Amino acid sequence: MQAKNALAAATMLSSSQANETALRTYDLTKHYGSRVAVDHLNLEVRRGEIVGFLGPNGAGKTTSIRMLLSLIAPTSGRIELFGRDLASERAHLLPRIGALVETPALYLHMTGQGNLRAVGAVLGGVSRQRIETVLSQIGLQARQKDRVRTYSLGMKQRLGVGIALLNNPDLLILDEPANGLDPAGIVEMRDLMHQLANEGKTVFLSSHLLGEMQQICSRVIFINAGKLIADKTVAELTRGQGEYAVQLEHAQDALVLLQQQPWGKRARLDSNGTLLTPAPQESGRDLYAFLAQAGFPPDSLVPATQDLEEVFFSLINAHKGDK
Repeated sequence: MQAKNALAAATMLSSSQANETALRTYDLTKHYGSRVAVDHLNLEVRRGEIVGFLGPNGAGKTTSIRMLLSLIAPTSGRIELFGRDLASERAHLLPRIGALVETPALYLHMTGQGNLRAVGAVLGGVSRQRIETVLSQIGLQARQKDRVRTYSLGMKQRLGVGIALLNNPDLLILDEPANGLDPAGIVEMRDLMHQLANEGKTVFLSSHLLGEMQQICSRVIFINAGKLIADKTVAELTRGQGEYAVQLEHAQDALVLLQQQPWGKRARLDSNGTLLTPAPQESGRDLYAFLAQAGFPPDSLVPATQDLEEVFFSLINAHKGDK
């Protein structure tokens, strides 16, 4: 349901807004001596999308994000924000971005509210109302007057997201925004991301919490060894390979029967005892009829899906094999 909400966010925009490109890279490349950290990376993120940026440790995610924020210069390639060249219009474009990269830099001796005021002053002044709005968005109203040194890791992370939101940006670039959050905080962060997308903001985030990314994002981009290896919607990636998940009694006996059929050789049981199997003529109705006639009437039969984590490891392993 949450993934559907993320996907629906873009549809709430006008057609012209939804087609507007917030972020695009052209052959973005970064070398560190002889090591290639990012290798001719081509990305496109449209307004109102929540896009996950995924890859194993050392894949080039943080290096890419640092280039998008002009924290480091690319070796070659080009970045466009909102259809304009970042290198030549940096001063105009960067204020439209809010960012959280790794652990936020906070004034531990100051209150949460004081941190927002201090950063607001650097930005040229932020109204008290805007600070109150941000505190409400990140769920820190009750602790806004406490010193940040008393905050938990998750609260510090939420404050870091609040700082990224202060200037009411059009594009949010977040690196591990759920780091340190408890389950309730993760749900709140998820809801905040959906709310921002519904308002027409674009969210580009990196995280190792793949199950959470599956629920937050409308689309995910996978990179490995600095190269793009997949760019698809969550629905496309998690859609099963024409298989069905079947709940029924005597699943082991049914499995033996299915594996004897030309179309059922890939049938198997998952760790929960659910039968995963192809169907005759790729038809769920035909599969149901076959099992019922064989004396194994299903209690439920639905198209099988994959977890994003399964897709992630499959893609990474396939990429290793291509090297």
